[in-house]
Amino acid sequence: MVNRHTASKIRKVHRYLGLFLGIQFLMWTISGLYFSWTDIDEIHGDQFLNESMLKTSFSNLIGPNEIQSNEDITSLELLNIADKPYYWLNESKLFDANSGNPKNGITQDEALYIANKRMRDDLKVVSIDILTETDNHHEFRQRKDIGKLPAYVVSYSNDEALKAYISINDGKFQTVRHRNWRIFDFLWMTHTMDYEGRDNFNNTLLRIFSILGLITVMSGFLLWYISSPSVRKLLNPVKKKAKKK
Repeated sequence: MVNRHTASKIRKVHRYLGLFLGIQFLMWTISGLYFSWTDIDEIHGDQFLNESMLKTSFSNLIGPNEIQSNEDITSLELLNIADKPYYWLNESKLFDANSGNPKNGITQDEALYIANKRMRDDLKVVSIDILTETDNHHEFRQRKDIGKLPAYVVSYSNDEALKAYISINDGKFQTVRHRNWRIFDFLWMTHTMDYEGRDNFNNTLLRIFSILGLITVMSGFLLWYISSPSVRKLLNPVKKKAKKK
């Protein structure tokens, strides 16, 4: 067994590590409980979307070679913008799919039309704004799966502070944000300890706290080992027999 001086040092290390890591351990536990008790579809805001929205079909579309552009075509996507067909060329420019004429982004009226079609009918629009730039903490963080700025922000009158984001460049309905998503986002940040972009599991801070957490747990096991009466009896069988005599 270790001497009292060594045992005292182990206890001190364990105590201060526990105090230092306690808040983060608490946040890991709270966030983990929240994640396990929430419906991810509701966090995404699916309950605010129009589930009965029908797809629109188009006819009399021009061929790609009739688009009024001198660029070589590397990608081409047919988009529905306010029930009118447009080609999204090379992920950068819009062209009318009936005439081939270029289109410089969507208008505010078109954005409202798209929002009204995608969102539930009972939701009331209170404002629409243009978002041109964000930082890493904004709820509309630019990612490949969400979209790029600029975007229209359509705000609704409800208890969830609901907002819908629509890309100005291509008219795509990007995402919705609401109160529960913001709570989820904050807890996700504390869980991953990525206080910039939220999704980096390989950040240095998380690695440091993970190692310190492991040291804290191992020091707890070590304290149990050196202070357990049962362990002492197992390690000192001779003294136990002599005591019986």
